Amino acid sequence: MASINYDGKKFKVVSNSDSGEVTDAVSFEYRQNENIVSCTYKGAHIVSGHLLGKVSTKGTIEFTYHQINTQGELRTGRCISTPELLASGKIRLYEVWQWTNGSQEKGTSILEEL
Repeated sequence: MASINYDGKKFKVVSNSDSGEVTDAVSFEYRQNENIVSCTYKGAHIVSGHLLGKVSTKGTIEFTYHQINTQGELRTGRCISTPELLASGKIRLYEVWQWTNGSQEKGTSILEEL
């Protein structure tokens, strides 16, 4: 797969494990500078969320995230996100994540570019 640049791309959740907090009402906006990627997200049960990570030459992102939910809880985790380039030219991200506080449960999510 050719190198992917995530700068300015927006995504939404199309599926998530039950132990996750994000839904399709959460919007993600990515920024990228060289191989460093960051993202802000919010909506539904998330008041504010951020991720920070590195993008490989294959477009895979390894990142950590932190967020505050509507109950006022600070949640943290880590994730590996693997891209698929769709026929439409949009990106689908397959994510494997784990909370690093609280329950420390693992899960999977799928995000699609808007």
